[in-house]
Amino acid sequence: VQLQASGGGLVQAGGSLRLSCAASGRTDSRYATGWFRQAPGKEREFVAAFRGMNSNTYYAPFVKGRFTVSRDRARNTDYLQMNGLDPEDTAVYYCAVSRSPGIIAGRIRDSAEYAYWGKGTQVTVSS
Repeated sequence: VQLQASGGGLVQAGGSLRLSCAASGRTDSRYATGWFRQAPGKEREFVAAFRGMNSNTYYAPFVKGRFTVSRDRARNTDYLQMNGLDPEDTAVYYCAVSRSPGIIAGRIRDSAEYAYWGKGTQVTVSS
């Protein structure tokens, strides 16, 4: 499985970006796609996830309704729509695919549950 993340860039505070994660080499839509981010000097953290088994979505508390994950199954592509961006959201954003289609909800925020990772896309939010 290969993942290609795109859509990052520079945006002013309050602006929006939509990140895309295109998957190749796998067409099983049951897998979960997770979004993580890593800011300079900080550990990688969970942002959001789309669980393919039941189309449930999961978000980190700091998202506070600003971000939305979705999936286009026909295109084998996941999206992270980010609105109301804040300078604190500045980071490299990664998408990842779960090791198993049966990933349980309680583990969906754990990066160790994801086997395939994209290269990341930079998101910079200016104040």
